[in-house]
Amino acid sequence: MSVRIRMKKFGRKHRPFFRIVAVDGRRPRDGRVLEELGVYDPLVPETDARAILKGERIQYWLGVGAQPSDKVAVLIKKYGQNGKCLDAQKEALERLAASRRRPVVASAPVAAADAATATAAE
Repeated sequence: MSVRIRMKKFGRKHRPFFRIVAVDGRRPRDGRVLEELGVYDPLVPETDARAILKGERIQYWLGVGAQPSDKVAVLIKKYGQNGKCLDAQKEALERLAASRRRPVVASAPVAAADAATATAAE
């Protein structure tokens, strides 16, 4: 059995999303997988935050002879366990998480509304 590490397509039309998987090379692109090794979302605004890989599991599959596809080989080289862009990826993930946080709403407007209701009741 020839094991390949490649992308499995998910998502919908005009909204692609990929899982990086270990799969028997004879299986179809979206067929049954042996193990999921990460995700790749090409629509994430931060370029370095698009790929999230399980480095230890990828090293295991490469160690037992799995062959990565061309695109996945590039992602492994950049964001794998010993990747050259890991620091940039960490910073990009932090920026992305910070931009997704919602600001905390102060309770002062609620207190002001209660005070206004209390004065109106008197």
